[in-house]
Amino acid sequence: MSTTSRGATDASASTRFYQAAWRWHFYAGIYVVPFLIMLAITGLAMMYISVFDGRDGEKITVPVTGNPISISEQSAAALSGYSADAKLVEWIGAPAENGASVFRVLDNGANYLVAVNPYTGDVIESWVRRDGWYDFMSDIHGTLLIGDLGDRLIEIAAGFAIVLIVTGAYLWWPRSGSTNRFVPDMAARGRSLWKSLHQVIGIYCSLILVVFLLSGLAWAGVWGGKIVQPWNSFPAEKWDNVPLSDETHASMNHGAMKDVPWGLAQTLMPASGSDAGVTGLPDGTPVTVDTIAMLGKALGYEGRYRVNFPKSEAGVWTLSQDSMSNDSSNPMADRTVHVDQYTGKILADVGFADYSAVAKSMAVGIAFHEGDMGLWNIVLNTVFCLSVIFLCVSGLVMWWMRRPKGAALRVFAPKVPDNLPHWRGAMILMLFISLAFPLVGITLLAVLAIDYLLIGRIPALRRALG
Repeated sequence: MSTTSRGATDASASTRFYQAAWRWHFYAGIYVVPFLIMLAITGLAMMYISVFDGRDGEKITVPVTGNPISISEQSAAALSGYSADAKLVEWIGAPAENGASVFRVLDNGANYLVAVNPYTGDVIESWVRRDGWYDFMSDIHGTLLIGDLGDRLIEIAAGFAIVLIVTGAYLWWPRSGSTNRFVPDMAARGRSLWKSLHQVIGIYCSLILVVFLLSGLAWAGVWGGKIVQPWNSFPAEKWDNVPLSDETHASMNHGAMKDVPWGLAQTLMPASGSDAGVTGLPDGTPVTVDTIAMLGKALGYEGRYRVNFPKSEAGVWTLSQDSMSNDSSNPMADRTVHVDQYTGKILADVGFADYSAVAKSMAVGIAFHEGDMGLWNIVLNTVFCLSVIFLCVSGLVMWWMRRPKGAALRVFAPKVPDNLPHWRGAMILMLFISLAFPLVGITLLAVLAIDYLLIGRIPALRRALG
């Protein structure tokens, strides 16, 4: 008799824990679904705009006619249409022989991109940088067009999406008597079919979604900017006896757009004006955009790479190539080199191998996130984003089908289980999440308190939300 009683108790405890996981899955979904749909749609739009139209003029082509003219001559042509106070900020080399050179020009506080035919010096076209459809989608994707508040709301949503994945995996986990959970039951009908598709597609998407969420969270203002990134940025102290600027690498970014590798963004820039550094340009060689670009070739830069001009008297020339900026499809080839603007000496040289383990993961994760690693990456990201949209829609469909027929419009969340087992373990998990993801943890604890103190104890709220 004692064995039977114990088995019944265990079964009841398992059922109650399943109900609790289902309830948390439901509530996390209520908040997360609109964000995931938005992120999937804007992410797809950004990826395909980048594929077909490019982000910084890399898709503009020209006929190949002889040898290119000097970059300094090209830059003079790029400046010709702007005021006398306009300054060159950046040169972006063509990805192939038939590509245009692109210059970033700062004039009266606005940044412009100018595409120049490298063989003739003719200006092909110019446009305001970060003012196109890609950038509009990026602003929605990152901040909902409302700045820091949008960033925080999306950060909370990303954290809750991790809760969604954990609880979803628990609900999917095969139990005694369950059928194959890796293949949808296409013989099912109604809500059972939707549930089977939701579970199977969800479990296949979960690992990729974790990569997307963590790589996105690492850019977020609190978990990324305040916790993870500072601890994993490249330490400028490794550049022996190199004077440092007061500015970080993030100063090379343009607005909210991330042009600088994640692992370098918070690292201090080196400064020009000393005898520090190792041989870069031969002694006596004038330090110009032409010689700096030739130095880049000598250092092994190929295809599309960038030269950032010194911003001040203590500024440096910066050569860079990274997959995040669509310069290459190989994140492990990332490299940033700083050159003294007076001596031509190399002050710093940072490549993928110099990143921390987390920064390496971010370099690969961001390139994968953006679909920068080739056709396979674009196809996979497309299938993944469409699957995420399906998961969101199917979750809403299942909720609608579960509602009692003819009932008033209410939330109809899964019931609160009585005498929830393992609640201490759940509290420890909540505490861990609070420490690891502060915004998410605070929100989780607030929701838990509302669920327990208000919804669970006030009959009217329990009827409306239960």
